[in-house]
Amino acid sequence: MDSPNRKITRRSVLVGAAQAAVATGVALRCTRAAAKEPSIPLPDYEIWDMHGHLTAAGDTPRQKIASLLKSADRMGIDRVIVFMGYPWSYEPTPDDMRRQNDQVLEAVEHSGSRAYGFVYLNPKHTEASLAEMDRCVGGGPMVGVKLWVAVRCFEECLDPIVERAVKLKVPVLQHTWYKITGNLPGESTAGDLAILAARHPRASFIAAHAGGDWELGIRALRGVPNVTAEICGGDPTAGFVEMAVRELGAERVMYGSDFSGRSFASQLAKVYGADVSDDAKRLILAGNIKRMLAPVFEAKGMTP
Repeated sequence: MDSPNRKITRRSVLVGAAQAAVATGVALRCTRAAAKEPSIPLPDYEIWDMHGHLTAAGDTPRQKIASLLKSADRMGIDRVIVFMGYPWSYEPTPDDMRRQNDQVLEAVEHSGSRAYGFVYLNPKHTEASLAEMDRCVGGGPMVGVKLWVAVRCFEECLDPIVERAVKLKVPVLQHTWYKITGNLPGESTAGDLAILAARHPRASFIAAHAGGDWELGIRALRGVPNVTAEICGGDPTAGFVEMAVRELGAERVMYGSDFSGRSFASQLAKVYGADVSDDAKRLILAGNIKRMLAPVFEAKGMTP
């Protein structure tokens, strides 16, 4: 029994309530641990991560891809696509392109056939870019083209690169973003990519990040059926995948994470939590990129 002289204050009541809550929480956790409450299993989907970089732990490309695949295994990811080596540069020189592509080639070689590479190019150096395409795709194992922020993608210097991509049967992945603070000087929007895609209806394009501001990006891409919206980067905002499927069709939406700048889990959540059909999720997580890469796989005699 409390002493009759003990003073009851608002502070003492709140402290007592807090202590009781903590005790209850500890007891509940102990009860669950004792019962070995099972975790909820991940859905059984085949997953190909469309968008990633060699920015993981490790000193060499071999170590970095091993680190990335270890993380991918925890999330049930079967294959990853990587591009751009390190350090990055906004306007890579021909030597920069070759160095970074060599790093990706090394990572792919030591991935146990679980990683595929896209060749990183700077269209300002058109002839050097074409040479890299011939070296890394035509004469090497890479299966796509990656373009970043050196040149806005509606510029005519991209036309020879896209024409070569069609010849080599590979898709072109273009970074796209709408920034409230203003884009970088050579940074493309989804609208810029729509202009390029309309000029090259036989080519296959991937709009990385779906324009960043995806409500604008998805709308900009509706009229160009040869562009697929890729959902990587950004927060796992509700409604993103639903809008993309509604406006473009599930066949034009593709999963990627932008690893290791973004986590696998946060980006997969966009698809797992989306109110779309199971068939749509299977297309987004693997089916669409496998279909897009099928021509180059067949040309190279590769088995995915």
